Amino acid sequence: MGYAERVLQPGEQIVYRARLHWIIYTPGVLSIVGAAIVAIYGYTLLDKPAHYGLMVIGAAVGATGLFSVLRAWFRSVNTEIIVSTRRIIYKSGFISRNTTEMNLSKIESVRVNQGIFGRMLDYGTLIIRGVGAGIEPVANVAAPLDFHRYVNANET
Repeated sequence: MGYAERVLQPGEQIVYRARLHWIIYTPGVLSIVGAAIVAIYGYTLLDKPAHYGLMVIGAAVGATGLFSVLRAWFRSVNTEIIVSTRRIIYKSGFISRNTTEMNLSKIESVRVNQGIFGRMLDYGTLIIRGVGAGIEPVANVAAPLDFHRYVNANET
């Protein structure tokens, strides 16, 4: 049971659950692939100092890439973006939790920013503005136009 399920009011239901896009894993995966290429190239060299140097560089870059992938996974698992029948709930973080909730009736606008890759791969940044406040921009949200559609369909 996630955070959103625990804070739902009686009669309130989850209408849409957004998630972060897989693009957040890209820097880490590219680092790991680059590290593997460097390590394989270093392994094939006959020059021992260069061989060991490239192997060490490959291992260091690979460890950094692995850390980046794990960090992205942890961020994805601990982020909830929910549209319920009454409000939007945004929760991020694990140890230090950051939560924002906004009644659908108080929403002035939902803005979706998508670059060219965002349009091709269906991800973008959500910016939700409400009466007197707003939710911080949430980057790399998968299917942001679906989120926008569900918010507009459930506004009262």
